[in-house]
Amino acid sequence: MSSLPITDAFASYLTDERHFSPYTARCYGADLRQFVEYLCDDTGIGVDQNAEREAFKRREAAGARNGNPVAGSIGPKTITEIICAADADTIRPFLAHLAEENYSAATMARKIATLRSFYKWAERRGLSDVNPMTLIRTPRQSKRLPKAITVEQVERLLAAPGDADVLGRRDRAMLETLYSTGVRVSELVGLNYIDLDAAGEALRIRGKGKKERLVPLGTHALTAIKRYIEMVDADPKFREAWVGDKRSISPLFVNKHGSRLSSRSVRRKLDKYLREAGLDPTISPHTLRHSFATHLLDNGADLRSVQELLGHQSLSTTQVYTHLSSQRLQDAYDNAHPRAEAS
Repeated sequence: MSSLPITDAFASYLTDERHFSPYTARCYGADLRQFVEYLCDDTGIGVDQNAEREAFKRREAAGARNGNPVAGSIGPKTITEIICAADADTIRPFLAHLAEENYSAATMARKIATLRSFYKWAERRGLSDVNPMTLIRTPRQSKRLPKAITVEQVERLLAAPGDADVLGRRDRAMLETLYSTGVRVSELVGLNYIDLDAAGEALRIRGKGKKERLVPLGTHALTAIKRYIEMVDADPKFREAWVGDKRSISPLFVNKHGSRLSSRSVRRKLDKYLREAGLDPTISPHTLRHSFATHLLDNGADLRSVQELLGHQSLSTTQVYTHLSSQRLQDAYDNAHPRAEAS
């Protein structure tokens, strides 16, 4: 189903003003389209793009200053009008429908978060009279600790890529960088050649909300990147994309065509090396980020430093890793101390 002018305007707000990542913006867009589809099925009102566009223009012009001008005495005629006039009784059946579809608690929470953000925006813009989400509670989720792997498992994974060609060296450099810096996979593929500060042994990262941070690059990762760059420079097919002025804006990690690598490609490459190393296939690029943080804390790093390295806005987001580190210590104590448990 095509989107509505009102949902397109919200999507522009997320990317242009809130600086949401493309992935998060797509998820929110998909959630809103699902809400629109439900309203169409529930009311029997189809989407006429011209009518929806006119309804959005009227609502923008009228705002919410004069009560509820969109519904009127004869009832709403468009899905846009229904959305703008929605109350908690409109939202609850939709959430009940989602529950019947057996969505997980985490997915339900995200869909509710989408509607919260949407109606907060709509109310502020004067498109909606009230925010119906103020009466909707988010279901409680069980707290799950982030998954981390051991240093030995990391070593096995990092040793898996070959060293004989450009793509093998690229894969080794990517995996080394993920573990050395703890960057998100979206941040990894967004790196440009100019973001590498080889002399300073650091990378400039553009994170969520377009915020930049400088992260140190470990010796092993830096060596792997340099070896990858050396082979790119020696290969005419790849070198062409990096010569002259192009180099400053070229992606650091390229695919076989010399273009920027995608997040999905990184996941596929990781899956390949997990199989070769005989490791858990559920390990993801984000697992390396979790492992980076956990191993730092295990070895005495302070929480504030880890927060800055990860690019977390809130310290509470980083604190979950202290629970993971503490659990590992508790497990080690229980397994090793002769009087840790009652006989």
